[in-house]
Amino acid sequence: MSAIRSFIRREPVLLIATLAALVSCFFVPPDKTYLSYLDFRTLALLYCLMTVVAGLRGAGLFSHLAHTLCERAANVRLIGLILVLLSFFSAMLITNDVALLTFVPFAVVVLGLADRRGDLIRIVVLQTVAANLGSMLTPVGNPQNLYLYSFYDLAFFDFIRATLPFWLLSLVLLALGCMTLSAAPLTFFLGEEPGMDKRAMALYLALFAVCLLVVLRVLSWPVMLLAVLIVLLLFDRKILLKADFLLLLTFVAFFIFSGNLARVGAVDRLVRTLLTGREYLVSLLASQVISNVPAALLLSGFTGEAKELLLGVNIGGLGTPIASLASLISMKLYAHSEHAHTGRYLTEFTAINVLLLILLSLAHAILT
Repeated sequence: MSAIRSFIRREPVLLIATLAALVSCFFVPPDKTYLSYLDFRTLALLYCLMTVVAGLRGAGLFSHLAHTLCERAANVRLIGLILVLLSFFSAMLITNDVALLTFVPFAVVVLGLADRRGDLIRIVVLQTVAANLGSMLTPVGNPQNLYLYSFYDLAFFDFIRATLPFWLLSLVLLALGCMTLSAAPLTFFLGEEPGMDKRAMALYLALFAVCLLVVLRVLSWPVMLLAVLIVLLLFDRKILLKADFLLLLTFVAFFIFSGNLARVGAVDRLVRTLLTGREYLVSLLASQVISNVPAALLLSGFTGEAKELLLGVNIGGLGTPIASLASLISMKLYAHSEHAHTGRYLTEFTAINVLLLILLSLAHAILT
């Protein structure tokens, strides 16, 4: 029973999605149309990107980069800025959750060594916001972007044009947020610089390039999937199991649920009426309650306004801790650190997230 309770606490979104999918099957009995619900391109891309990024992380690329930059920081403000920008820019390519899994623990170690744990809360909160907002720029930045990019068959540069103004504004706001950090000097020793497996790094960078060619629609997804599977079976088969398979199952469950909803006429008409002209607001509010990935999966089948939905679920990653699942990752990482103050963390997290949510939504109202 304890194992079951632990699983429920870890994967509530998967359980809710699975239950919703099962209930919807009573209204729309399973048939051959179910296969058309599944976006195999998104699932294949998501799987390949997760394995390739896990390989790059294992090769030591990100820890080497963080170590090299942080050992040169002279004060709290500068090291905070470095850690926040690392989260912001890396999330564009390695996804927001991987950026936080990589750089939040590094922040905990660095500030602990420097005896500046009092600054840790704000830095981790800013890292979390940075990863969520930095990831909005590219289709590979987070799962909802990858899905919407594929679902609406968006052109790559159209996608960038839609998100770039808000990405740039986010960068400016985060830089200003880092200016609120202390300018107190730092004294710490990170130890020997971590090494990199250059052979593995070259292999995974090549596979990452293959994934990007699929994103750019130069290669087809079956070619990518076959290439990744063959190469990793030959050189690093253990990494094939490093993907988050529960996230993939969550996608499948939501595909089934949203596909069935669209086939129930009354529900389809109701959701379309609710969304029409309010795509940004509805997707932003839905993200606060069910998280932005499920919100994107559920609402995409009921509107053709790709840009508004895209911005709504990305900016909607701000706000509550569950608005973005990546936010829960960083909160757990902080909570397990020495001398953690979870109450203070939640207070600061909420204040910063709500402020940025308001500012970016005002920008959206002005620019669109």
